[in-house]
Amino acid sequence: MPFRRILLIDDDTEDHEIFKTALDLVSKTAECKTSTNAREALAMLISKQLNPDVIFLDLNMPIMSGQDFLREVKMRSETQHIPVIIISTSSHAATVKLMKEMGAMDFITKPDRFDKLVEILKPIITE
Repeated sequence: MPFRRILLIDDDTEDHEIFKTALDLVSKTAECKTSTNAREALAMLISKQLNPDVIFLDLNMPIMSGQDFLREVKMRSETQHIPVIIISTSSHAATVKLMKEMGAMDFITKPDRFDKLVEILKPIITE
């Protein structure tokens, strides 16, 4: 199933631009909304102001961590159906295992090169 409506939650706005640029190379039809605040994004999801097909989620954020956000999303009936893909600088096996146990669909370690990000997104975001 191709994902067309994407929500990226990451406190780093530079990562937003890199992600959107990579996404534009992968898909001409995908739409990406971004948020720097997981708590605000959660409120918008609950109120149906946002209705993404998939959420890409950073873990290390102020105000509300990615782990806390994932827990909240997966315990609420109105949001638990939304696939969540963790995209983080972390790559510890225990963290990956925990996030998947908590309901994350996948875990991506942020690549150090732009072309690697494009390659990672291709099988997830398809035309």
